[in-house]
Amino acid sequence: MTASPSLATSDHGSTSVGEIRAQFPILQARAHGRPLVYLDSAASTQQPEAVIQAVSDYHRLHHANIHRGVYQLSQTATRMYEEARASVARLLNAAEPAECLFTRGTTESINLVASTWGRATLRPGDEIILSVLEHHSNIVPWQLVAEATGARIKVIPMNDAGELDLEAYRALLSPQVRMVAVNHVSNALGTINPVRDIIAEAHAVGALALIDGAQWVAHGPTDVQALDADFYAFSGHKLYGPTGIGVLYGKRRLLDCMPPYQGGGDMIERVTFAKTTYAALPNKFEAGTPNISGAVGLGAAIGWIEALGLDRVSAHEQALLRYATERLSQVAGLEIKGQAGAKSGVVSWVMRDPPIATLDIGVQLDLRGICIRTGHHCCQPLMDRLGVTSTARASLGLYNGRDDIDRLAEALTEIVASVRTRVSASVSPITPASESLAETQDLTYPAAAAQSPEAAADEIADLFEFLPDWPMRHQHIIDLGDKLPVMPDFLKTAANSVSGCQSTVHIAARLKPGTEDVIEFLADSDANIVRGLIALLQQLYSGQHAAAILGFDAEAYFTRIGLDQHLSMSRRNGLASMVQRLRHLAQRYAG
Repeated sequence: MTASPSLATSDHGSTSVGEIRAQFPILQARAHGRPLVYLDSAASTQQPEAVIQAVSDYHRLHHANIHRGVYQLSQTATRMYEEARASVARLLNAAEPAECLFTRGTTESINLVASTWGRATLRPGDEIILSVLEHHSNIVPWQLVAEATGARIKVIPMNDAGELDLEAYRALLSPQVRMVAVNHVSNALGTINPVRDIIAEAHAVGALALIDGAQWVAHGPTDVQALDADFYAFSGHKLYGPTGIGVLYGKRRLLDCMPPYQGGGDMIERVTFAKTTYAALPNKFEAGTPNISGAVGLGAAIGWIEALGLDRVSAHEQALLRYATERLSQVAGLEIKGQAGAKSGVVSWVMRDPPIATLDIGVQLDLRGICIRTGHHCCQPLMDRLGVTSTARASLGLYNGRDDIDRLAEALTEIVASVRTRVSASVSPITPASESLAETQDLTYPAAAAQSPEAAADEIADLFEFLPDWPMRHQHIIDLGDKLPVMPDFLKTAANSVSGCQSTVHIAARLKPGTEDVIEFLADSDANIVRGLIALLQQLYSGQHAAAILGFDAEAYFTRIGLDQHLSMSRRNGLASMVQRLRHLAQRYAG
């Protein structure tokens, strides 16, 4: 292992990565019997003891509703909530705390602006500029408001390194542009965008600028006044704070003119059945009882990271990013996606030689105690631009050190070697791409594995019970996938594709020749774990009567054998989509 550097603190002392890591209780845990390596901070950072304790103390000692109670407990809770807002204003260098609105997170913050400013301001022919790097939360809200108002969306392209094409951006700018909404840092590639320049050029044509800062605020200093941002959004759970709390910063002159986002308690000045007048900022946009403990936790997280010093946090993470890029570049067959000159602590990649589905990479790393993210990262337009369906992503936090990167690189090397060994040992039948349906009438579909889905389920459950832990059950599923009957390429059509599986999946189901209600099917995926799940489905369903398929509760069964505990939500949704495809066919033939 390579020694981890020290992280200097703001009082010019130093704190080692090990000392910082010790402040995170969850990082003392083990995963599948191995020390935990957490490399998914772009999705959610872990929380230090200081944040956990602050939230706990609030619930144990200070909980009350805020702003309206005259009793001391309520006034204390109100003070803590507003002190958290003051911490946010300090973090962002806002002109005043009232410009900092508490929301549920970046997603709600962007929706707030799109729904209030957008619907009140945009007209047919107005334009909104986004970038190809955006998270879906900075695309879909603008699509909704564009559809409602007649505005149009234009997109800033990028180069192959993952950097925005600023010349193309300037060409998009015109007096018709009313809003430019871009991220400060790409969650999928780590690209740091030149948001100061982007904002200045938007203002030059009279447009406003919203910055999605979710992936920036924990990694370097933020100054919304120096940026001259009109709106700036971030989430607490990416800043070592709790989930369910976020911030929308907005310039007072804009927030004052915007209609409320929601109606209810605490956002009003006076209500009659004839007319309602609204409270001043920030209450105008914080209807109902807010996430008080989340705000308290966010305030604690800000204080904690400020004590370390964001300049020093940035220096540590940049050094670690350089090391991670170097180490992963040495893994045979690994191709890094996103090589921008200015990057935050994100490395995304695909495996080209041998080709390994990112879903399989994530599962195999999990079995080794390493947490990364796989999939499209809520950036499907970006994945389309990259020419891939997904990437594997390691994202860094200040609790990570070089030893974490070494563990990741060594594990990837092991995975590559294992796949190469398995591929070289297997002999797969090859179906010519030109093969026609007429040429494959003798194509073999899996026969019934048992007299009924329930009987097949019992046999599978007995075997799973015999296997003592998830790693062994996972290997059994992989082995089943290796034996999956061949699905010829001519069946892998758009009509046979199944969405929602976090991988490429095709199912070709049919009524068994010579029968009136027996369903059989072939299927395939580019991910080994999904191939294994397909093999389980074939044991349960292929060759069974339509009524029996409809009568079998697959969701309850997958819970019975423990798959619900070890499959991500996207994989469970994908499995459900495959089951639904088969049930839909069965409904056509069930008596």
